[in-house]
Amino acid sequence: MRMRALPIAAVLVLTACGSSTGVGPGSGSTAGSSGRGISGTLTVFAAASLTDVFTQFGKDLEEQQPGLHVRFNFAGSSALATQIAQGAPADVFASADQDQMKVVTDAGLQAGDPTVFTENALEIAVPQGNPGHVTGIRDFGNPDLTLAVCAPAVPCGAAAQQVFALAGVDARPDTQEDDVKAALTKVQLGEVDAALVYATDVRAAGAGVEGISFPEAEQAINQYPICTLAAAPNPAAATAFVDLVLSDPGQQALADAGFRAPTS
Repeated sequence: MRMRALPIAAVLVLTACGSSTGVGPGSGSTAGSSGRGISGTLTVFAAASLTDVFTQFGKDLEEQQPGLHVRFNFAGSSALATQIAQGAPADVFASADQDQMKVVTDAGLQAGDPTVFTENALEIAVPQGNPGHVTGIRDFGNPDLTLAVCAPAVPCGAAAQQVFALAGVDARPDTQEDDVKAALTKVQLGEVDAALVYATDVRAAGAGVEGISFPEAEQAINQYPICTLAAAPNPAAATAFVDLVLSDPGQQALADAGFRAPTS
């Protein structure tokens, strides 16, 4: 999944050259037409399902910009949107659905219109060997199984509610987690027979987890929007990060991780 350095460098050079003046004092960054690069700290609030691919983006940006430190806050999108609305300092917000991004944009906290950069679909995750003999989404109505889903306020939880309704399933989960990685961890530890997570999480989990697809998932696709924030402490770095996510190498890295190209 690691991206080549040269295309990323090109993205950063274009970002740096796009401004005729450096960022002002106190912003924690420097970027100008001289190509001196971007420095300071970049803070990215991102949905938990983006952990692996965004972490790699951050490492590659730091390699190309030695004066830049990238830090992430990965969590459920609803928690992140609430933190931003309450004034938490952040440069970039990447949500796992449109509803949580709307919390931020309705408050006027974005620097520009959000852009949908990828999509994701749910998949059933089971421990290796499928000890619970789970076969599909209807098993989430089986009281004899131990099951995990995301909380309804979280994008993966909202999508789960949609697929349950579409499949006519009276779901009986034993636990509702605050983000998709927490639900996946339950499977990895063998604490549940199955969990509803994203297809990308199943892929990232490796051999310890098996995935089971189901048709209703195609009717509950989550679109992921991203934006820079109006109060960003490091706007130059924020723009560089978003540009990278939207760039060809960024999109390829997302595809390699199992994310889907945005349809709109």
